[in-house]
Amino acid sequence: MIANVKIIVVEDETLIRSFLSNALKYCVNRDVKTFENGAVAWEYLQHQADVDIVISDVDMPEISGIELLKKIKQQFPSIICIIMSGNHLNEALALENGADGFLAKPFKLRNLFEIVQTFVINGGSS
Repeated sequence: MIANVKIIVVEDETLIRSFLSNALKYCVNRDVKTFENGAVAWEYLQHQADVDIVISDVDMPEISGIELLKKIKQQFPSIICIIMSGNHLNEALALENGADGFLAKPFKLRNLFEIVQTFVINGGSS
């Protein structure tokens, strides 16, 4: 079990980013930070690698979610990465590049909570 989980959400759409952040903060009671693109999130991780879970969209400006995933897994392999996308073809690409989980948009909050809980409570085992 991971205690005091620190999560970052990387999503370029403001409403979705805000919704995910609020849902995770208030329903899962976790420390959540948000970023509008992969470049800003990567900059944060370079200086503050004390993050347990990254939840990232794929299609974003500057650095895509897949590129961010590759960078994270190369430099911080213990960080759990959950990739989100409305394009089901991105699931295989995400998993091939080291994603620990995938959320197909649109998804229900229950799906988000279940995948986060898998890593927080069960340590990643189903």
